[in-house]
Amino acid sequence: MRKLGRTDIEVSSVCLDTITWGQQNTEAEGHAQMDMALDRGINFFDTAELYPIPPKAETPGRTEEYIGTWFKSRGTRDKVILASKVVGRTVNTWFRDDGSEGRLTRVQIEEAINKNLKRLQTDYIDLY
Repeated sequence: MRKLGRTDIEVSSVCLDTITWGQQNTEAEGHAQMDMALDRGINFFDTAELYPIPPKAETPGRTEEYIGTWFKSRGTRDKVILASKVVGRTVNTWFRDDGSEGRLTRVQIEEAINKNLKRLQTDYIDLY
């Protein structure tokens, strides 16, 4: 375990990346991977509104949805240090409700965070 930056938050030195869940991996496979990671002491999970990769109009946020259903079914939110990200500058218009291209503006970041929280079925993200 290591300190996360200058905080008192303890994270595993290995972080579970969730980038393939929802496209290359099913929800059940994602849940199994999270179970295995947590059982082996990995408490640091990384996701993003962009995931899964490669991005498609039909799939953004699906990975976060899988994590959210895992949190709900397992009651594990308090055992995980969760990192997520907002999409950066992109010409893709499917991330924002108004159909605008992705930009790192206050309005878009707030929309992204609200959507992250809803999909993740949590009221906080540890690292954004």
